[in-house]
Amino acid sequence: MGGFGVVLALLLGLLIGGAVGLLWRRQRDDEIIARAEAEADKRRRSAQEEAQRLVAAAQARSDELLAGARERLEEEARRAKAALDEELRRTRQVFDFELARLREDAERDRESARELREELRRDRERLDATEERLTRRGEQQDARALKLDDLEERLDRREEALEAREEALEAQRSEVERRLYEVAQLTRESATEMILAKLDSELEREKAVRIRAQLERADSEAKRKSTNILAQAVQRSASEVSAAISVSVVPIPSDAMKGRIIGREGRNIRAFESLTGVDLIIDDTPEAVLLSSFNPIRREVAKLALTELVTDGRIHPARIEETVQKAQSEMQSYIRERGEEAALEANVVGLKPGMLQLLGRMHFRTSYGQNVLKHSVQVAHLTGIIAAEIGLDEALARRAGLLHDIGKSIDREIEGTHTEIGANLARRFGEPDEVVDAIAHHHELELAETLYPVIVSAADAISAARPGARRESLESYLKRLEGLETIATSFPGVEKSYAIQAGREIRIIVEPDKVDDASAVLLARDIANRIEQDMEYPGQVQVTVVRESRAVQYAR
Repeated sequence: MGGFGVVLALLLGLLIGGAVGLLWRRQRDDEIIARAEAEADKRRRSAQEEAQRLVAAAQARSDELLAGARERLEEEARRAKAALDEELRRTRQVFDFELARLREDAERDRESARELREELRRDRERLDATEERLTRRGEQQDARALKLDDLEERLDRREEALEAREEALEAQRSEVERRLYEVAQLTRESATEMILAKLDSELEREKAVRIRAQLERADSEAKRKSTNILAQAVQRSASEVSAAISVSVVPIPSDAMKGRIIGREGRNIRAFESLTGVDLIIDDTPEAVLLSSFNPIRREVAKLALTELVTDGRIHPARIEETVQKAQSEMQSYIRERGEEAALEANVVGLKPGMLQLLGRMHFRTSYGQNVLKHSVQVAHLTGIIAAEIGLDEALARRAGLLHDIGKSIDREIEGTHTEIGANLARRFGEPDEVVDAIAHHHELELAETLYPVIVSAADAISAARPGARRESLESYLKRLEGLETIATSFPGVEKSYAIQAGREIRIIVEPDKVDDASAVLLARDIANRIEQDMEYPGQVQVTVVRESRAVQYAR
């Protein structure tokens, strides 16, 4: 409003100045005419006095001067009017331009205010969600702390009991030594050797028990401390390890497009990141920008939207929102199509649309480099073949195999293992009990209620362990399995060893007369330490020591 008042005052001042100048010029012209007429009269009287013959000439001259003066006055008036009209036109143009610019600035301010309010709302929602997650984690940590305190208290009581038992053993040893002197009439050296041999046997068992208790205590303490260590390790190195699978490259026609993508004061890039949930990285990479996100679906949506924006050339917050919504709709259709194709390839019918949508999401999920959706289709084929061979329902087995990892489609969005999440999803969508059982227990066969978890587990192991499925060559795979078995059989008391679960577990059968239950714990620990020192392997290897005693008699 201040700029508009200045322009209006300027316009009024120009109008008043022009009018005053015009009046002044007219008054001056009148004075000139009056002086000219007076001069003419004087000359006429002089001419009449001087000579009669000059009257006509003087009269003609006077008329000529009067006509010229009038013409000059009219010309001056016309020029003044034209100058005033031109000044008014220019003033009006300046006023219109300033008014348009003020309106444009006001519109930009209103748009910026709307963007700021929307960004504040989103920030508030993210903060509320983060606070809720932190609250839940705090409750879980409190529950774990109480459980650890209770376990530590039980271990302390057990240690006190062990100390009391050691004192009792010492008293028993003294008593045995005294009785041996009295009854057997042994020499001191013989009695000492006999007592020491017995004590060595008892202390060996006691040592194994105490080591087992200390291992349990150390394990509980390690779990508590490893949380912070793992968090720090993930924070420091996760971005480097996962960069190859969490970054997409979007080509652009020229580096000049980077400025348009950023927008005025960064409003375009902020709008894009808030709408897609993906980090847009613009660096010195020539003719390319990077999209970074651990969620492959969000990253693909952002890639589709950014590609269309770059192709179209119109990049502003409203256009970005429209394009992102369109890309999200297209991605939902693409995910549903992938789910339908997988169900058709696995020959599984009757899946509900929601289940097909979840199935299609696994197209963007990988496990050790293996596509989870393709893995599920392969497991479906294998379970169908196995079920047909042993006389089970082939169609039901293929259904269970296709859906056995369905929980992995959303396990990064909600808490819980993929088996728990998948079983809940299957119940929600009305899947048969056999399918739910296979999803929930294909990694925990001891809890299975039917045979379907067993054949799904077998097919899952076949698909995951085949050479080339998970970025491991056949030669290194066989060499790793052979190395595990060689290390296990090198220990005394080991009868047989088997590397199973694609090398993720080593099953060891010991001789029961040479290895007791307490020594089995020490043997498992020693083999695990040897594997850690001598071998390189992905993930972890479970060492399971099996000891059994059999008594066989024949009735004749």
